[in-house]
This record gives sequence, structure tokens and C-alpha cells, in this order.
Amino acid sequence: MLESIKRYKSAVGFIIKFFITYAILTYAYSLYLSNFDGEPDGITRIVSHQTERIINAFGYETSVVQHETEPTMKLLVHDKYVGRIVEGCNSVSVLILFITFVIAFTGNLKNTLLFVIIGSILVYLANLVRIVILGIGLYRFPEQEYVLHQIVFPTIIYGMVFLLWMFWVQKFSKK
Repeated sequence: MLESIKRYKSAVGFIIKFFITYAILTYAYSLYLSNFDGEPDGITRIVSHQTERIINAFGYETSVVQHETEPTMKLLVHDKYVGRIVEGCNSVSVLILFITFVIAFTGNLKNTLLFVIIGSILVYLANLVRIVILGIGLYRFPEQEYVLHQIVFPTIIYGMVFLLWMFWVQKFSKK
């Protein structure tokens, strides 16, 4: 048994670091969310208002308002309800997964911190662009909701994370 652990030391180390980091970050995020009972959390509000400003900049009269009965933000384009921005849209859960993987596939401290910061900004911005395009897409092509929301846009955000992970493993992690 001990021989197997030694043989697969790097894989075992990855798994242990992954689960510990994921548990800590997920727990911290759940503590944060527990402060928002029945209302959207602060990060979701920020993402919603940034989405509103960007869509407005493209010439679509847009507003976001807190949903009356749900802890979500309603997205309206030209006074037409096009969707809800929920806690899962704020990219934090994806960022937790991204950061966890980078930490588990350790590089040196400086590279790890720099990559986590820059990568997190890129993922956050990609998510924001995703929501903006989704909002405009749902306004212009509401019949394509399933394809846009369930296929195209998850592919964008998870594809971005995957490419960043591959870049990290190839260029910076201790192999």
C-alpha cells in the first residue's frame, strides 16, 4: 500500500490539494451566500449591473431589477423580460473550480498567484461577455433559448477555463 502511494505520489498530492482547496473555497463562498437570505448576493448584483451597462452601451435599452419573489435579478431589454441573472451566473462557482485546479497543479508561488489573478479576471470577463451576448441573443432570438443558454454559452465559459488550465499545466505547473 505504501509503495503504491509513493509510486503515485504526485497524483495523490494533486487529489488531496484539489479536495482541500475546493472544500475551503466552497465553504467560504457558502458562508458569504448565507448573508443573503431571499435576495440576490452582492456579486450577482454587480454582475447584473455591469451586464446592464454593457448592453446599454450597445444601444439596447436595458435594465435589471430585483425579482419580486426570487433571489434573482430580472434582465429587461427594451422593457421585454429576457431572463434572470441568478447566483450561478456570477461566475464564482466556476472561479472556485478554476482556482482549485491551478492550486492543485502547483507551480511556484509567484506564478500561481499571478495566474490565479489574471486567469480569474479573464474568466470573469468571459462570463460577463457571455451574459451580455446571451441577453442580446435572447432578446433577438428568443426561440433559440435552449441552444444559447444550455449549449453555446456554457461551452464558452467552460472552454475558456479548460484552455487556461491546459496553458497552466503546459507552461507553469511543476510536472
